[in-house]
Amino acid sequence: MRKYKSAVAAFLLTLGVTLGPVQAEDVAADLLEQLAQAEDERAADRLERQVRQEWSKSGAASIDLLLKRGQDALEVDNIDAALEHLTALTDHAPDFAEGWHTLALAYYRAELFGPAADALERTLALNPDHFGALRGLGAIFEQVDKPHLAYDAYSRVLSLRPHDSDVIDALERLELRVNGQTL
Repeated sequence: MRKYKSAVAAFLLTLGVTLGPVQAEDVAADLLEQLAQAEDERAADRLERQVRQEWSKSGAASIDLLLKRGQDALEVDNIDAALEHLTALTDHAPDFAEGWHTLALAYYRAELFGPAADALERTLALNPDHFGALRGLGAIFEQVDKPHLAYDAYSRVLSLRPHDSDVIDALERLELRVNGQTL
């Protein structure tokens, strides 16, 4: 039944049919389930793009525009403009997880790790399955020399997206520091 539901939702999305907030959440949940069970990295990458696309839909054109402007500013490394757009976004839409996640990316790029971690925690409070936020927390914890917390965050990413080669590498890098030497 789930496969049928997600196939119908994917079909409707390709036709440009807009779904309501509850239906969009169902689509993201179905895609996340498929992502966790993806057979290979290529399928995982496709599913991840679809999940991120669902997560980026706020339901309000003005909020979507602020998100796009923030993302565009990040792409050209204009961190100040990104922070301005994304702060406005989170002020106007405090329940939009992707706004917080993108704001966290801007803070991270500005090397403001405390505010980045706070924004990632807000992202996860709104969307506990946000693998990008978990990955970001792992990177911050690794950056500030908290290997156990980084390892835990990265491990949670793999439960959601098992083919993430960067996270697999990070876990291998942290394994000895966290779990010690095996006998």
